[in-house]
Amino acid sequence: MRLRCAVLDDFQKVATELADWSSVADRVDVVAFSEHLDSEDELAAALAEFDIVVTLRERVPFPGTLLARLPRLKLLIASGMRNTVIDYAAAEAHGVTVCGTASSSTPPVELTWALLLGLARGIVEESNSLRSGGPWQQTVGADLHGRRLGLLGLGKIGSKVAQVGLAFGMRVGAWSQNLTAQRAAEVGVELASSKEELLSGSDFVSVHLALGDRTRGLLGPAELALLKPTAYLINTSRAAIVDQDALLAVLHAGRIAGAGVDVFDVEPLPAGHPLRTAPRLLATPHLGYVSRGNYETYYGEAVEDIRAFLDGKPVRRLG
Repeated sequence: MRLRCAVLDDFQKVATELADWSSVADRVDVVAFSEHLDSEDELAAALAEFDIVVTLRERVPFPGTLLARLPRLKLLIASGMRNTVIDYAAAEAHGVTVCGTASSSTPPVELTWALLLGLARGIVEESNSLRSGGPWQQTVGADLHGRRLGLLGLGKIGSKVAQVGLAFGMRVGAWSQNLTAQRAAEVGVELASSKEELLSGSDFVSVHLALGDRTRGLLGPAELALLKPTAYLINTSRAAIVDQDALLAVLHAGRIAGAGVDVFDVEPLPAGHPLRTAPRLLATPHLGYVSRGNYETYYGEAVEDIRAFLDGKPVRRLG
């Protein structure tokens, strides 16, 4: 009996192109979904006849209620080795093996700098004006050299962002609830005395924290009010770390120079969402992890996970 494998959120329609699926082709039929399945009812209906599901990052939750409605599901593969939206206990109870893949932290670092530089030098605005025959030179770019970059979080991604900032000649400071002076010194950055000092004293603030109870809503109205009017805020981490209503308010009021955002409370972002038309905002559709190298790893190792599972020796198990 041939098995059926669903690949979710293949927006660019590349899942079967960027990996070699031939090693499982004699046993598995692959169906890629290029449209997002938003509700549990949609997912349950679409995936009812599938034995294997490959899900992209943490976009699609797999709670126990959904797993109970997928009686054929035997293998769930998540890109990356950390996924907070899968109910692992329920998966085990329903006989579902959960596996992961490797994931590089380099692409989100690069996107962070794409957003920061795009904002600082008005790249989108100037390019659009040039191409449409508009005014020649409209913006005055913000300097990076000698300015302070404030990092909320100094883990794998934050520390790499710091290295680039130092290469630009920026003064780099960092803060998180568990960050020590020793760790900051190892990366070559200053440990901010407090979150408030980091926010009020930085020209660019970039968020690189994991989402959890302590970080949800970490930047609310009071915190965003501390930013300089000339400051820029970048968030390529998780949307819920920054209060979205508060962010919209400061953007519309011109309280900060701008924001670069790659993550949203609802993804894909609805057509009428206010962030789509917010001023002073450079926004991208969660491209942090989206690179050829990462996709080759995700789908290539998904094939390995499937082959190992079919051979009775699952690899990279999660849970």
